Amino acid sequence: MRTGTGLESDKMLNNETGEYHRISTFKRLIYVTIGLISLGLGVIGIFLPILPTTPFLLLSAWCFAKSSKRLYDWLHTNRLFGEYLRRYRAGEGIALKSKIFVITLLWATLAFSAFYAVPDRLWHVKIFLGVVGIAVTTHLLWIPTFHPPRNIKRLKDKSEASGK
Repeated sequence: MRTGTGLESDKMLNNETGEYHRISTFKRLIYVTIGLISLGLGVIGIFLPILPTTPFLLLSAWCFAKSSKRLYDWLHTNRLFGEYLRRYRAGEGIALKSKIFVITLLWATLAFSAFYAVPDRLWHVKIFLGVVGIAVTTHLLWIPTFHPPRNIKRLKDKSEASGK
């Protein structure tokens, strides 16, 4: 969606209006930097359940939408995040398997931390870990659960049965 005027680096597409607007190089640098840091935190959040992944990915998508069409497109077509972001943005939710995996990993990590990593004298930290676990679990359960369309599943089953 570039204009060909030679000023593409100074213009970004406004997804709401479909019009281009100018953005300074400094602002673009700030947005890209915040987006990349947020993306890094989101990736860490995949492996460290106490750190939420979704808000960081959404912040990255917003920053990239403001600063770099190339990074925005990459994030939404990325094999790790793309489908997740598209579903979340469309309000379709998170797959049930993903919810179960994340909640199980969250509570396993929190339980390990509370019983083995945090000394008993820091009981307030253990309570904090429990509160975080309840908050994250509540948030995940609040997000709609994605159910793939049944006809696609039947087509997959048929193709697997026929050996294709």
